[in-house]
Amino acid sequence: MKFQLRQLEAFRAVAETGNMTKAAKRMGVSQPAVSRLLSDFSQSAGIELFTRHRGVLEPTSDSRYLLAEVQRILDGLDHLDDLRRDLIERTGGHVRIACLPGFATSHLPGVLVNFLKERPNVTVTLEPDRPERILEWIIGEQYDCGITDGFLGHPATRSQDLHIKSSCILPAGHPLADQDHITPRDLAQERLIHTRRDSRFYQHLSRAFSEDGVELNSLIEVRQFTTACTMVAQGMGASVVSALDAEAYRATGIVIRPFKPQLFHRLSILQPASGPTSPVVLDFVDAFIESLQPYVASAKEVKRG
Repeated sequence: MKFQLRQLEAFRAVAETGNMTKAAKRMGVSQPAVSRLLSDFSQSAGIELFTRHRGVLEPTSDSRYLLAEVQRILDGLDHLDDLRRDLIERTGGHVRIACLPGFATSHLPGVLVNFLKERPNVTVTLEPDRPERILEWIIGEQYDCGITDGFLGHPATRSQDLHIKSSCILPAGHPLADQDHITPRDLAQERLIHTRRDSRFYQHLSRAFSEDGVELNSLIEVRQFTTACTMVAQGMGASVVSALDAEAYRATGIVIRPFKPQLFHRLSILQPASGPTSPVVLDFVDAFIESLQPYVASAKEVKRG
C-alpha cells in the first residue's frame, strides 16, 4: 500500500472534527478535496474509514486501530519538521563534548550557559576525561568535538590548534607581587607546582629555567592547571599555568603576573574527520574559540616565543 501524506492528514482531520467541512477548513483545502483524499485512502487501505451517526462521521472499528498509527506517524513528521527548523535557525540539536577535566569545572560551563541562552532547544552532553580517552571517543565518532592538549595528529580526526598564553601565579601577599613580570631567576627560591614531567608544557618550562641558569625546584607534579591554581590559592608554592586557568582563579586572591620568557599551552579542538558536522556543533566550536580570544597568542607571538 502507498499512502500520501495529505491522505493521512485528511483522515486525522475528519476523525478529530467528525465533519468534512470542518476538516477542509483546518487543512486549508476544499471539502471535495478532503472527500477525494479520504476516498483514495480508503481504497488503498481496503477498509471503510467512517460511518455517519447522527450527522457526525465516526471512525469504524478498523479505522480506529489505524488512526493510532497514523497519529504516531504524523506526530513524528511534526517533530522532524521542528528539528529541521531548529537546525536551519540554529536553535535546536544536540552537542556531544568531550573535554579535559579542568575545562568541565572552570571555563566551559560559562561558555555553555551563554551558548544555550540563545538556543533553547539545544541539549548538551559534557564528558570530562584524559586526552587519550578523548581521542578514542572522537575517532569512534562518539562525541562531536573534543577539547584536549598534547595532540599529535590522527588521520581519523581534524583539529584546530590554539596557543594559550601563560602566567605565573603566587599566593596572596607574596613578595614578588610588586613585580611587573616573573622570570625563572625570580622563582629560584620558590617550590613549584607544575604539570607532569612528560608534558610538552613542562619541557618548555624546564628549558626556560635551564637557559636562565637556575634549577626548577619541584614541589608537586599535577595533571591539570586547575589543581595547581587551587593549591597556590591555599598558600602552597608557586606555579606557571595557562593564563586562562589563572584568570578563572583571580577571585581567590592569587597574584597573577606575566611569565617571561613567554610559554604557550597548545590546546586542540578535535572533530571526527568523516561525515558532515552539525551546524549547531560548528556554532559551539566558534563560540568556544571566541571565548578564548583574550588568552590566545597570535602567530607572531608564538613564532617569537
